[in-house]
Amino acid sequence: MKKALLAAALMSAGVIAHAQSSVTLYGRLDAGIEYMSGLSNGSSSVSRWRAESGDWGTSLWGLKGAEDLGGGTKAVFQLEGSFNTMNGTNNVGQIWNRWATIGFANDNYGTFLLGRELFISNGIWDFDPMGQSAWSTASLVRGRNWPQSSNNLSYQSPKWNGFDVYGQYSLSNSTSWNGGNGAAQGREDGLQLTYTASLFQVRGLYDEIRNPANGSLNGGSTSGAFNYSREYMAMANVFLGQFKVQAGYNAVRSSGQTSSVQPSSLDQEWGGLTWQATPAAALIGAVYHVNANNGGGNATIYTIGGTYNLSKRTLLDFQAATVRNSKTANFGLEANSAGAGSSSNDNPLVGHSQSGVYAGIQHSF
Repeated sequence: MKKALLAAALMSAGVIAHAQSSVTLYGRLDAGIEYMSGLSNGSSSVSRWRAESGDWGTSLWGLKGAEDLGGGTKAVFQLEGSFNTMNGTNNVGQIWNRWATIGFANDNYGTFLLGRELFISNGIWDFDPMGQSAWSTASLVRGRNWPQSSNNLSYQSPKWNGFDVYGQYSLSNSTSWNGGNGAAQGREDGLQLTYTASLFQVRGLYDEIRNPANGSLNGGSTSGAFNYSREYMAMANVFLGQFKVQAGYNAVRSSGQTSSVQPSSLDQEWGGLTWQATPAAALIGAVYHVNANNGGGNATIYTIGGTYNLSKRTLLDFQAATVRNSKTANFGLEANSAGAGSSSNDNPLVGHSQSGVYAGIQHSF
């Protein structure tokens, strides 16, 4: 009898050890004060002071966890949502608007996930000098390279001799494969290849987002290439001691567009330098430029920014920037929707410039 009880106890202990799991609560709060000039009230330019949340980085909170299934494989999940620190509201009405995934991870074979994720185009983040702050690579393509995506299947490979591959495929969940017939989103997919060495890192990325109304690769007279299109990126980081040099090219192309009101083609280039002056202090300078066809004009953002770490979890941040538009362009510092500058969005008047500065604090937990 004692032997049987001992065997049962040992078996139970083995099951407990085999099924070890962990859950982590994490988050980030970003808040500050912002001043912006060159805003439009529909007929003239005005300026504004405001309390902001998310200029340096999205305020968010989430849960993630893993359960050891044995053989080097884990069941993993992640739930993450964004919010406005200044008023405590959920940004888009979804509690988990950024991540809601479940899947498997293995150190030798990679990670496979199902659910809602940041879209693959967010791979630009690692190569943006300003880390996709509110005024950076997303601004001049009106947010085309930083959306979220539902109905995903994704795979992240481990590193093989410095290379890794990431792929993402998002179903429309409609009777029409590409979208339409009541689809909440059109089909979305992408592929990313990265090579990392001690002195540099390079990445190539392709993706497409289809119009949920009809499955096409264009937004017509409403948004042109800004919302539904194909995207091609080539990006590089160079690590030189205290300095990091970053540069990239982002081409956005729509297909089958008949409207000439909105651009069907965008070409964005950028470059920047980060100086890690001390372990706590960093200074960043960057330039972003875009050319848009169909009379969309061109624009350039010039910006400087920086951070000072008070601790491992808390930092102070600042950024100053100006965007200069050609006579037919009205790009703003933020990733605003397409359309003439008015009180309903933060675009400047056509052909006008816009400038801003903000300072804030960010805490991660």
